Amino acid sequence: MTKDVIALTPQMPDLPTLLAGLYAGGPDLGVTTTAEGAVVQLCAPDGRPLVSVEAPVLVQVPGETTRLLDHVVADGPVWWTEARASTAVAEAERLAGSFAGRLATVLGGTVWPPEAATTDVVPLTTEISAIPAPATGSPAVDVLTASTAVVIQDRPLIAMTSWLSDALRTAAGTDRALQIVTPPTARLTLPTRTALRGRPNRWVVQDPEQGYYDGLSGAVLHWKDGTFTPVHDGQGATRVAEAFAPLPDTGERQLILALRTRHAADETLVLGRAVETAFRRLTGAPPAGWSTAEPVNLPWSTRQLTDLARSRAPRPTWLVVVGQPDRPALATVRVLRTPAGVEEDITLAIGYGDGEQPPLDAVEELATALGTGHRLVTLLTSLRAARRDLTVPPALEAPPVPVAFTLGSDETEAIDRARTGHPPRCPTPTRVGLESRPALHYSWGDGTDPDAWSTLQRLIRHLFTPRQTERK
Repeated sequence: MTKDVIALTPQMPDLPTLLAGLYAGGPDLGVTTTAEGAVVQLCAPDGRPLVSVEAPVLVQVPGETTRLLDHVVADGPVWWTEARASTAVAEAERLAGSFAGRLATVLGGTVWPPEAATTDVVPLTTEISAIPAPATGSPAVDVLTASTAVVIQDRPLIAMTSWLSDALRTAAGTDRALQIVTPPTARLTLPTRTALRGRPNRWVVQDPEQGYYDGLSGAVLHWKDGTFTPVHDGQGATRVAEAFAPLPDTGERQLILALRTRHAADETLVLGRAVETAFRRLTGAPPAGWSTAEPVNLPWSTRQLTDLARSRAPRPTWLVVVGQPDRPALATVRVLRTPAGVEEDITLAIGYGDGEQPPLDAVEELATALGTGHRLVTLLTSLRAARRDLTVPPALEAPPVPVAFTLGSDETEAIDRARTGHPPRCPTPTRVGLESRPALHYSWGDGTDPDAWSTLQRLIRHLFTPRQTERK
């Protein structure tokens, strides 16, 4: 298990300051680097890593420390320096706290969590020769088996940090599952939830009374053959943990949009404009920032986003986009190079409190804008009862209820206008976008219709099932 400690400072930690922090364990400990120099490790005399320190990140997006840490800092950019301490050695957590405390003291910053901060020298007194050294090959991974990379996190909110992003890439590159183990008090950010979607990755909740269960499905888990797998009853069905119970409805809601755009791959292409349009139409402001991990540290720029995706092509690029602090709004964007062109897969979630009305009447206007100027392929809009802050608890949450579906003009032409314009037992669509080549917008409710999923399924079958298959 690891403990995370973060120094938040108004100035970048320079080399002398970092060395002063790394001297937290006294002269007997060593220092090494890994991840091509991006991570500095404070090591025991036998070379065992005790504390891993990631390169400082300049967070220029307002509200990120409050969103991820519930830790308010002074206005302006802040340097985020994160240290991970191995709990296999008792002194490691205090070493991480002393490292962060020294940085904050010298540079006039703060430490998260505040109780971890100290400037004391922490001598190593544990006899570590009796403790097996984990051979994970990654500072973010706590347990590595032939099938699984396990990351154990003990923090209230599990963000898709560069640590976790690196662990996910490493696991995927070696055909392993990524499994994140947390206490039942932890929640996930939406980017982390998205990254763990689908097998073999898992969110493993360690409940002190009920053991292990899946934080997204509730399946009771046990450790078997080097991975966490579901426990089955005598009939072979998966058991569900009692702790995985529905939460009371607080009146909070999330508006969720899943949209795809497709562009010709040419030198004039600028990515990110579709998600910016969605933010502007639904929140009244452009995105505040973007990044390849959390915390989101870069001010919003479609040009910089495009340059990064172009430099990585034909490999995909995964991004996080965050809104202004006064309205919870978060998107993940996956840029893909396909034979048809360059595609953007975007999922945007916006949070609303009890008494706040999601702007469902603005969805058709957004569909018009996307269909007119952003090469929309499809747009699915849903509403769900879930937390306003967009975080994911380890509890049973109601699924989203579809409220609208938009089919882009190119897809409408490819399928056949007569077919798309007259779906059986479905609402008649509204023509939106260009009059000569309109997109079609199907709308069916305010998120309270229990039959909405059935309506959507009938529509999708009608639109995308080949006609020869239908006649069989």
